[in-house]
Amino acid sequence: MKKLLSTREVAEFLGVNEKMVYSLVAEKGLPATKVTGKWLFPMDLVEQWVETHTLNYPRANHPLPAYEGLLIITGSNDLLLERTIALFNKRFSEEIAVFANIGSMGGLRALRRNLCHMASSHLLQENGTEYNFDFAGQEFAHMPAVVNFCRREQGILVQPGNPKSIQSVKDLGRPGIKIVNRSLATGTRLLLDRELKKEGITGEKINGYKNEVASHMDVGIEVLSGRADAGPGIRPVASLLGLDFIPLRWERYDLLITKERFFDKGVQNFLGLLLDPEFKDIAQSIEGYDVAAAGKMVYPQEAK
Repeated sequence: MKKLLSTREVAEFLGVNEKMVYSLVAEKGLPATKVTGKWLFPMDLVEQWVETHTLNYPRANHPLPAYEGLLIITGSNDLLLERTIALFNKRFSEEIAVFANIGSMGGLRALRRNLCHMASSHLLQENGTEYNFDFAGQEFAHMPAVVNFCRREQGILVQPGNPKSIQSVKDLGRPGIKIVNRSLATGTRLLLDRELKKEGITGEKINGYKNEVASHMDVGIEVLSGRADAGPGIRPVASLLGLDFIPLRWERYDLLITKERFFDKGVQNFLGLLLDPEFKDIAQSIEGYDVAAAGKMVYPQEAK
């Protein structure tokens, strides 16, 4: 069982007094549960809460130089994004696009530190409908532009034929089920933890919850190989690997760009591809994507 902290212990961990802990529970959503009248705090959820609420990151000593043909994208990995980067590199022979898979939160932080031109993110907000705005608002003094890249279907990847008869997130807590997981910095993990919380399931009840891999494809390979019975991921991976898929929701997957870099040549060339017929053909060839709004500005929006 994972460690549960007392109010005193979590206060020491956070470096605050015990009264402040109660305020953080009530006002900031510090994860906690009440047992026999006493507050207890799951250590792993407290660590996640600290990570997702960190605000002040050091500025880069050397800001990203003026655009000279190298387009840097960081954040959440995606199959369609990988293929679009390949399309960019084919179309623009004098430019190069590269990607760093560091999760949605990592992408926002890299963008905040001026280490990249664009960040890809799909962080679901507490309201359960919007994406990315609250998280970006915590990272930036001034909101970056948000451009939709696609919508994609998130869910649970399971072995072909679903031999363990997994029907929902709730089944992941059954005895005999082993999962593979994504890291805390990813939107996929955020969604899984949100769904588990709805079902009243904590991570320590799930075999393999701490087994984290770097990408959606890695999750798919672990499931396909039989090393895991299930794992959170996107339908496109299930489709490509021949896995069964249990849908959770369609999500918005965005590109975030600071106003200082928005009109860089590489950024504009990349955004232009999102309206290109070849991009749309690529998306249509993979089950689980919707690119109807690809390339549209989500923030700021023009006044109607």
